Amino acid sequence: MSLEVRTVSESEFPDWLRARRVGFMQPPTAPDEEAAQKLPYVDLARTRGAFDAGRCVATFRSFAQELTVPGGARLGASAVTNVSVSPTHRRRGLLSRMTAVDLAAAKERGEAVSTLVAAEYPIYGRYGYGPATWITEWTVDVRRAGLDPRWSGPDDGGRVDLVRAEDVREAGPALHDRLATVRHGVVSRDRRAWEVGTGAALLPGQPWTEPFYVTYCSATGDLEGYACYTTDDTWEDKQPLCGVSVRDLIAVTPAAERALWHFVCSIDWVTTVKSGYRAPDDLLPLLLPDPRAARVTTHADLVWLRILDVVRALETRAYAGTGALVLQLADPAGLAGGRFRLDASPQGASCAPTTASPDLTMDVAELGTLYLGDESAVRLAALGRVEESRPGAAAVADALLRTSRRPWCPDVF
Repeated sequence: MSLEVRTVSESEFPDWLRARRVGFMQPPTAPDEEAAQKLPYVDLARTRGAFDAGRCVATFRSFAQELTVPGGARLGASAVTNVSVSPTHRRRGLLSRMTAVDLAAAKERGEAVSTLVAAEYPIYGRYGYGPATWITEWTVDVRRAGLDPRWSGPDDGGRVDLVRAEDVREAGPALHDRLATVRHGVVSRDRRAWEVGTGAALLPGQPWTEPFYVTYCSATGDLEGYACYTTDDTWEDKQPLCGVSVRDLIAVTPAAERALWHFVCSIDWVTTVKSGYRAPDDLLPLLLPDPRAARVTTHADLVWLRILDVVRALETRAYAGTGALVLQLADPAGLAGGRFRLDASPQGASCAPTTASPDLTMDVAELGTLYLGDESAVRLAALGRVEESRPGAAAVADALLRTSRRPWCPDVF
C-alpha cells in the first residue's frame, strides 16, 4: 500500500501525537489528556501526517507567526514545527513530500517566509532554508567575575523586584511585543506560551519546577524587563555552590538588561549562572569586570529562514546604507527563484523582477541566511556559496544587509 500524506482529522490527532513522540525519541504514548489539551491550539488544516495502512508514521505542522525584521517591521511567517519521521519509514521521501505541500500552501496564503528550528543541521538546506539567527549560552563563574559584592540594586533610580507568576502572565505579553519593536529576529509569542512558561498550563508528563520571577522598572515606574530563573541548593563542606539557570530574560532597554544580569549574578550563595540561549552579541560577558568568567557552553544555529516572496521580504526590512543589487536566485522548488533588482536606502526599498545582468548568484537558502543581517555575503562568496559576477557586489550586499546588532530569537518553537 502506498504511503499517503494528508492533513490530520481530530480523531487521528492522538495517533499523530504518538508518531511525533516516536520521532523525537520519547515514550510512544499519546494519552487523551494530552490530545485534549493541545488540540485547541493546533490548526488541523496545517497539521499533516504520512499514513501507512491508516497508521501515522510521520508528522509535520505549521502555524501563523510574525517575525521582526531589521527596522522593526513584522513580517508574516509560516512557522514549521513537530517534524518527525518514524525510524521504520526513513528515506522514503516523506519529509520532502510534507515540506513541499506546506511551503506551497504558505505561499498561497501570502506568508512571505517560512521559519523553523532545526533539530539537525544538514536537513533543511535542501528545501531552501538557511540558518538566519544563532544563539550563545554562557556559564558564568560568579566568584571570578569581579562584580561588586555590595551591589544592592541599580543606581539609575530603577527598581528590581521579585514578582508572582500571575504578574508575569499579565504584563509579559506587552513587554515581549515591545521587544519585537527593538530587536530583529524576535518571533511572536502567544498567550498559550506564557501560560506554559509560568505554570498555568502544565503539559502532561513534563515535570514543573516553579521558578523565580523578577522585574526591572525604570525610575519613572515603567516596566522595561523581566527575568525568570530557577536555582539549585548545592553545598559542599559547609560552602555554598548554588547555581542559577535563566529560563527567560527580556529587556527592552540597555538599563534593564544590565540591571537584570547584575541581579542574577549577585544573588547570595550563587556561584554559577547559566544564561540560557542568548544572542551571540549579548551584553552579558562584557558587563562583567572579568569577561573570561563567562564561558561559552553552547553556540549554535537557531532559526532557519526560507524566503517565499522575495519582493515583499526585501521591501519590508530596513537598510542602513544606499545601493542597488541584482540578485539571481536559484530555487529548485519553483517558489521564489528568478532575477530581482533591489534598490535600497535608509528611506526605503524597492524590489522587482528584472532582466539585467546579475551582480550576485545564489541559492534561495543563502538569501535566507543573509536576510536578517547576521551573515556576510563576502564570507559566503569565499565559501563558494555566493557567486559574484560584478566585482565588489558582495561587499555592497554586506553594506546593505548586515546590521549593527545580531538578530536574536528568544523562543524555541
